[in-house]
Amino acid sequence: MILSRVILKLIISGSIIGILALVFFSGQKSTAYYPVPLLKSTCPPGFKLNANNECIAKNLYNQYAVTNKAGVGGLKSALPEIRDGFSPQEIDLGRYLFFDPALSADQTISCATCHDPTKGLGDGLATSRGKDGLRLKRAAPSLYNVGYLKKLFWDGRASTLEEQMLEPLFSMQEMGNTPENLLKTINDIENYRKLFTEAYPNRNKAAPIALEEITNAITAFQSSLISLNSKYDQYAHGYDEALNKNEIEGLNVFRSFVARCAECHTPPLFTNQQFAVIGTPETDGLPLDPGAEIPFKDKSLRGAFKVPSLRNIAQTPPYMHSGRFKTLRETVQFYTDGRGHAIPEGENLLIHWHIWEPNLTDYELDRLVDFLKTLTDESFKPKVPEALPSGLKIST
Repeated sequence: MILSRVILKLIISGSIIGILALVFFSGQKSTAYYPVPLLKSTCPPGFKLNANNECIAKNLYNQYAVTNKAGVGGLKSALPEIRDGFSPQEIDLGRYLFFDPALSADQTISCATCHDPTKGLGDGLATSRGKDGLRLKRAAPSLYNVGYLKKLFWDGRASTLEEQMLEPLFSMQEMGNTPENLLKTINDIENYRKLFTEAYPNRNKAAPIALEEITNAITAFQSSLISLNSKYDQYAHGYDEALNKNEIEGLNVFRSFVARCAECHTPPLFTNQQFAVIGTPETDGLPLDPGAEIPFKDKSLRGAFKVPSLRNIAQTPPYMHSGRFKTLRETVQFYTDGRGHAIPEGENLLIHWHIWEPNLTDYELDRLVDFLKTLTDESFKPKVPEALPSGLKIST
């Protein structure tokens, strides 16, 4: 009787949220249905919707047609092909999944736990933490512009975003889930059954949500994480006043033959997507991380890691695969301290030929840091959902 009066009072006052909260917290499971917004029908910033309901990348670097074999077109750049063509609904569904700890075994860890938008889509830790707070081997790389990358993980062991995301999902050290438990969890949530039908209107509504649909949606969202409109980009496209004197001096150091930074951190992604042995030290006296030697079964790649993008680098300390350096200043100092100076005793590594002794001055190193900060662009930072389809608390 008392409960009926409370509901009647909420109805009279128009408090729909209050009614939902009352239902939700009066014995209902977290998988019960409650209203969530419809999936977005517009593309995220940096993408344009075409007639086929596909979001196509549109930015400073592809605003002109590239010259074709017939000689027709305009601007060329080193920007590789991106994974695009997803619908706005697929991208938005992927956004919900990305932030939802329902994807982990104990429902405490989400993708955003290690890739937090407030931390440059990293986690701010030297090495990430997994299930039960377990310290992992490597730092979480930023996900900005990940849709352009051809090799993923520090050691390049994955070639697609779908392949990459399966490992943290089902690693007992990370999110700790299993395919069977993940599918049961998502299929038991009425909101997700509704949203998957909305994102994939041609799917069999009676069929259970498949793992391929989950990974496709998360891939759609991750491919939309774009950062290509920094102060540097404005300067590179003709706005001379975008950079100040110190930043321009830093740019000149960056692309000089002496420093050779741009040889590996090639614009506009600021990575050449290759692997390099640079001899960076591990933390806490840990043994050498073999890096790309393991997946590629190539001893010449012992201690090699994928050249990371420098986009939003000022937002993602600490640095290197091991989080060895706390600041950008420490990091650039490493490169001028001499070839192979930090290699552990007993290791004979094939250091990349661009690593030498540039002998940069303190002034040049400071200006280099000034320039690296101009690569920050979070204008397209993804919006954190106000509520999750699972009803769980967002975990970052």
